[in-house]
Amino acid sequence: MDFNPIDIVLHLDVYLDMLVTNYGAWIYAILFMVIFCETGLVVMPFLPGDSLLFIAGAVAAGGGMDPVLLGGLLMLAAILGDSTNYIIGRTVGEKLFSNPDSKIFRRDYLQQTHDFYDKHGGKTVTLARFLPIIRTFAPFVAGVGKMPYPRFFAFSVFGTVLWVGGLVTLGYFFGNVPFIKKNLSLLVVGIILVSLLPMIISIVRNRLAGSSSKAESR
Repeated sequence: MDFNPIDIVLHLDVYLDMLVTNYGAWIYAILFMVIFCETGLVVMPFLPGDSLLFIAGAVAAGGGMDPVLLGGLLMLAAILGDSTNYIIGRTVGEKLFSNPDSKIFRRDYLQQTHDFYDKHGGKTVTLARFLPIIRTFAPFVAGVGKMPYPRFFAFSVFGTVLWVGGLVTLGYFFGNVPFIKKNLSLLVVGIILVSLLPMIISIVRNRLAGSSSKAESR
C-alpha cells in the first residue's frame, strides 16, 4: 500500500489501527493535535476531520481506545483550536487589512465580515463545524470581525459537542457494521462529499447570481 495523502484519507481505518498498535496511549495526543491543527491553524484546512472522527469512534468500539476519553479530548482540541484561531484573527487579522491599496485584504471586506457576524455570527460558528475548510476559516474571520468572545465561545462549544460527539458516536455504533466496514473507503468519500456539498451549492449559486446580474446589466 503506497503511503500518500489520498491513500491515508481513504484508508484511515488501517492507518489509525496501525497508530494505535504502534503508539498505544500516545494515539490520543496524535488525534488531539490533528483536530487542534485543523480547527486552530488557518493554514491547515485540508486535514480529514469528519472522516477521522467517525473512524476513531469505530476503532474505539473495537477496544482500541476509550470512547469517553476520546470524545472528551477531541472536543477539548476543537474548542481550543477554535479559540486559538479566533485570537489569531483578532490580534493579527487587522494587520492584513492595513494596506488600503490591497486587492485581496480590502477594508470593505472587513466591514462586511463585521456586519455579517453581528447578524449571523453564532449560527455561522456552529454550522461551520460541519463544513470542511469553512470550519477552519470561520473562527479566524470571527476574530477579524471583532465578534464578542463569550458569544463566539458559547456557539463554538455547542457546535463542537454536536460535531465531535455526533461523529464519534456514529462511528462507535455503526463503524464496525460488516457492510460499512467492507465499504469504508466509499463511506469516507461520501462523508467528504456530503460535507463539501453546502459549500459547492453556495459557490454555484453565487456564480449563477453573478451571471444573471451581468446579463441584466447588458
